Amino acid sequence: MKIIRGLWPTLLLIGFIYLLSNQFGTVPAMGKLFSPFTGFWQNMLSQDKDELNITGLKDKVTVKYDDNAVPHIFAQNDDDLYTAQGYVMAKDRLWQMEFYTLVSSGRLTEVVGPVALEFDRYNRRSGMAKTAEDIVARLDEFPEIKSIMEHFAAGVNAYMATLNEKDLPVEYKILGYTPEPWSPYKSYLMLMNMRDNLNGGSDDYRLTNVARKYGLEITDDLFPYYPHIESPIIPVGTSWDFEPLALPEMPDEIMTPVKEKLNAEIPSPPSNIGSNNWAIGGTKSATGLPILSNDPHLGLTLPSIWYQMQLSSPNQNVYGSCLPGIPTVIIGFNKDIAWGVTNVGPDVMDFYKIKFKDASHEEYFFDGEWRKTTKRLETHKIKGGETLVDTIVWTHQGPVIYFDENNDHFKKQVPSGYAMRWITHDSSPDDMNCFLGLNKAKNYSDYRKALTHYVAPAQNFIFASNENDIAITPNGKFPLKWKGQGRFLLDGTRADHDWQAYIPAEQNPHVKNPPRGFVSSANQSPTDPSYPYYIDWESAPPFRGMRINYRLAHTQMATVDTLRDIQNDNYNLAAEWFLPEFLMALDSSDLADSPALSLLKKWDLRNEAHSQAASIFEEWLPTFLDMVWDDELPEGQNMLHPDEVRTFQMMQEDKSSHWFDNVQTENKKESFEDIVYQSFKKSIEKLEKEHGELSDDWDWYKVKHTKIGHLVPAFEAFSRNHIENGGGKRIVNATTGKTGPSWRMVVQLDKNWPKAYGLYPGGQSGNPASAHYDNMIDSWVKGELLPLIFLKDAQEESSSITQTLTLNP
Repeated sequence: MKIIRGLWPTLLLIGFIYLLSNQFGTVPAMGKLFSPFTGFWQNMLSQDKDELNITGLKDKVTVKYDDNAVPHIFAQNDDDLYTAQGYVMAKDRLWQMEFYTLVSSGRLTEVVGPVALEFDRYNRRSGMAKTAEDIVARLDEFPEIKSIMEHFAAGVNAYMATLNEKDLPVEYKILGYTPEPWSPYKSYLMLMNMRDNLNGGSDDYRLTNVARKYGLEITDDLFPYYPHIESPIIPVGTSWDFEPLALPEMPDEIMTPVKEKLNAEIPSPPSNIGSNNWAIGGTKSATGLPILSNDPHLGLTLPSIWYQMQLSSPNQNVYGSCLPGIPTVIIGFNKDIAWGVTNVGPDVMDFYKIKFKDASHEEYFFDGEWRKTTKRLETHKIKGGETLVDTIVWTHQGPVIYFDENNDHFKKQVPSGYAMRWITHDSSPDDMNCFLGLNKAKNYSDYRKALTHYVAPAQNFIFASNENDIAITPNGKFPLKWKGQGRFLLDGTRADHDWQAYIPAEQNPHVKNPPRGFVSSANQSPTDPSYPYYIDWESAPPFRGMRINYRLAHTQMATVDTLRDIQNDNYNLAAEWFLPEFLMALDSSDLADSPALSLLKKWDLRNEAHSQAASIFEEWLPTFLDMVWDDELPEGQNMLHPDEVRTFQMMQEDKSSHWFDNVQTENKKESFEDIVYQSFKKSIEKLEKEHGELSDDWDWYKVKHTKIGHLVPAFEAFSRNHIENGGGKRIVNATTGKTGPSWRMVVQLDKNWPKAYGLYPGGQSGNPASAHYDNMIDSWVKGELLPLIFLKDAQEESSSITQTLTLNP
């Protein structure tokens, strides 16, 4: 950080030149940007004050900043608490907050120009802005939530009212625009952004292409509903303490009868990004009370996706990580409980082939009759003056994202003529009652009540309390489906393909105080097949979940450091599975004595930063998987590949399987051993091409190249490159080139007062010139945790407090 601060003007200029050379939008007048009075130089000056007058407050609010620039807000009522939260959060993260809203509302082109139009058009057509509007229209039904959202917005606007041109965050100055007033609508746009990131993918059309080519029997064999090897989130043998609802009857046809091959670019569900949480009960803890751990994995960005805060009023005292732009604490703890989240990734995005009466798209056929569509006009204001008006057709199943006839100028991200049914479109402000309830919760009963309010994105809510309870609940609003409904593209003319109802919230999978003494999740299957409802067929491979469960099962007298060590576990369970089979296959080949293979034979199976064997295996395994499957199921033709577990099962049970043969080679039938041999050679050739001969340049961190980039990719000067750490996408420490632990937290519950530790890869400030822009990255890379200062009240003294700010009415 010292280097960045010292070279900041030069780095900014380099970043600005990069921006121009890459034609990333339009830029402001050079004179304004470089003005010593209003330009970026002003962002290097400290603007801290000890006392401020804030419009909208009822009483005095005290904000204490600790040595990590974390604000601890003490208010005399909840209205003032959320007003102060909005003010303080905006002070550090205003540009980031607004940037997220521009993304989810499809308005980036207004500030960066036509380069973002295609991206904006998809986001607008997917209905996020409309849903945020619909939620705000219902706020009167939820008066407490309305009050929180409005007071938070008032605080953001109070901060913006203090800004002059010189005070604007540097990104506004570079891109040449100014912030708009905040509102509850913008906070819900931020929630839409998280719904899109965590539940906004689909493999329906890819699997449909497979089924159309090979039939349902082969498809079900290659893509089973439940993995061959698994350690589900809810332990096997857990009883379901409810009478399940009757499932909708499975129809005679389970996918749309249209036969054309489908091309699209919507991403797969994001389960492989990786998130972990677990809690151990008192029987495994050195203190006799639970300890909870959470490290959600998301894209690694600067400014950081999280923002730490303590919020205290007569009604609550809570600490944790917040999402910039949203009130309350999202992941955290209070005196009595702690909670955390990982992504569930349920099947909550389905596509329906719509039969329109004619090209006007005024009517569509459903359940034996013609229904009226609704149309919504979306206006894109492109930087530079041009305006584009887009007409979006909605059916009761959702928006029709694209039509064949209007795809000439835009990339098709979902199949043409299909309506998107997405849980994101369910418009209720009730989600916020979940987090408000958790912020104030005192026990397991409060936790369970809070979860009933939650809609999306579905999360595995882990829980621990100082009453010695631990629990986990894969939770959200889950459609009540026939088994596999939405696994393939659906027929929009049929009522029996529609979502019929929802699983009751109290019947979502859950477990409390299991006999094994811990609960955990790592995005794997929520339950085993005994659960009476269908949630999804697709989840993260079990490697992280199995490794976590293995370590927790063998843990006794655990401390905070025990759980911190598990967060940083780099053991490669996938290598434990695959590598012995690979080495055996090459044992008598002409590669048996190669230096790279010799390294693998001696490898401890840990993806440490300086391991060259980890680099070789992490290149070899995906190459092998692609060579097994891509000839019959080419990803370039929008086919899905079977996952590692199904491939490993085939290796164990049938090495002579015809799937190992490369159908693109004539007069030859490849064996399993052939594919292992060829994939190894191809992997080594690629490593040599990109990193030279085997040397230190093959160290895993250099090959993986973890980067924490600025939210605007062109702003390289505001990023951190060459992060020297281990991990990998199948590793508990699931750090890849662009994703990783976005927040690490461990909370030790106590009858009197909890002890907590945590950090994230960045800093509290969104200002690249600030000492607190990226100050926690080095500790994060080392796997360290920092003490989280949780004050009992405004009067408590702490040597960590470095500044006190008083906010007056």
